[in-house]
Amino acid sequence: MPGREELPSTLERSPKEAQETWIKAHDSAVETYGEGERAHRTAFAALKHSFEKVGDHWEKKKGRGPSDQQARKGTPKQGETAEGVDANASKQHLYDVASRLGIPGRSRMTKGELVDAIKKANRKATAKAR
Repeated sequence: MPGREELPSTLERSPKEAQETWIKAHDSAVETYGEGERAHRTAFAALKHSFEKVGDHWEKKKGRGPSDQQARKGTPKQGETAEGVDANASKQHLYDVASRLGIPGRSRMTKGELVDAIKKANRKATAKAR
């Protein structure tokens, strides 16, 4: 099935460039691996090189590169990801994202705690937007 028909809701609320990145990677992965979860994981890994999830949508990152260990892999296997949070970003960047999302207690959080708090806030915003 073409990626445009399977576009996740978070990407529907994202810039056209993010949508096109996901669709192109998804369709290519379907040709290589077939339809299914592997094609979706590959498409999200490609997306995470240029975009990060903020709330209920994806935003362009300042610098290109994988956002977490799973996104470093060309075809990631199942496993724990940062769910679109740019875990490789600086602590200041994560703090700024947490501030935009209104996360309480962010000034006392470690980098890992910021990533976890942003993931939780993103899940909540996505659920609310549906």
